[in-house]
Amino acid sequence: MAFVFIVVLTAVNLTSVKNFGEFEFWFALLKVAAIVGFLLVGAALLFGWLPGAQSPGLANFTGDGFAPSGFAGIATALFVVAFAFGGTEIVSVAAGETAEPARSVKKAVRTVLWRILVFYIGAIFVIAAVVPVGSAGLKSPFAAVLDAAGMPGAATAITLVAVAALLSALNANLYGASRMAFSLAERGEAPRLLAAVSKARVPVVAVLASVAFGVVTVVLELAFPEMVLPVLLNLVGSTCLLVWTSALLAQLALRLRSDREETELPLRMPGFPWLTSLGLVILAAIFTVGFIGEDSRPQLLSTFALVAVLAVGCWMNRRKRDARPPAESSNGDKQPVLID
Repeated sequence: MAFVFIVVLTAVNLTSVKNFGEFEFWFALLKVAAIVGFLLVGAALLFGWLPGAQSPGLANFTGDGFAPSGFAGIATALFVVAFAFGGTEIVSVAAGETAEPARSVKKAVRTVLWRILVFYIGAIFVIAAVVPVGSAGLKSPFAAVLDAAGMPGAATAITLVAVAALLSALNANLYGASRMAFSLAERGEAPRLLAAVSKARVPVVAVLASVAFGVVTVVLELAFPEMVLPVLLNLVGSTCLLVWTSALLAQLALRLRSDREETELPLRMPGFPWLTSLGLVILAAIFTVGFIGEDSRPQLLSTFALVAVLAVGCWMNRRKRDARPPAESSNGDKQPVLID
């Protein structure tokens, strides 16, 4: 079944960005409707409005029921949380293929904050309030909440919605990975073949390469159960933190330069530079907490090591390109290869 889903979503991403957007629209609509329903049920349960269901109140947030492992447990969970929030930056990538990129990014960014507060934080609050630490229900927390509310049939429905959410994540990450590979290839920082596009301007080879990487990880997870996926989750989470840090540093430097040169920007972030600085301080605090946890520290160190290796590789590639004659190194003037 997993192979069928991969084939279908690969076909979607190989056709056009419009089809990707259509699938994401329906995926998002299903997820939003399900989460809104879940939050309403959770609120009714916590306030004691459901007949035959006992409200747990806020007992799980007091005593030993909240953060029983202290900062070490929080540090370990941070990278999984970062993995869950990773991908919000894809709105900027997708906006680049729209008719009005600046308008699309502005509209998306304005809605991200309240969506995170309502759908992510709200759902986690309900789960933490209803399902106690150590409960077997944490294996399927949404279903556990609905069972506690006396709605066992709805648990199956929310599980199906969770599957749709995973498919949405696969679709979005396949899109994002392929566009990143295409962008790197265009700048000469990845094999030129990844820049090949179809008549619909879809980076076909980059999409197929991204799918191939995903298939390999699935095979490795099947061959080594409970070993590959946890490592990837933590590694991706710590990588997201580094990506966000580099993005904030780049935004800080480029915004200062554009203000100094009085460059007109289509989209200006309010609260600059204090909001950017606050983001950097928060990320620094997360990294500090990450080094406290025994489980999270190896993930951070391995991520830093991997980034260092990639940085050295990029530096060597840049030196090699700079050493070439101008006629050979003018990669930016080349047009993407078209695939029929």
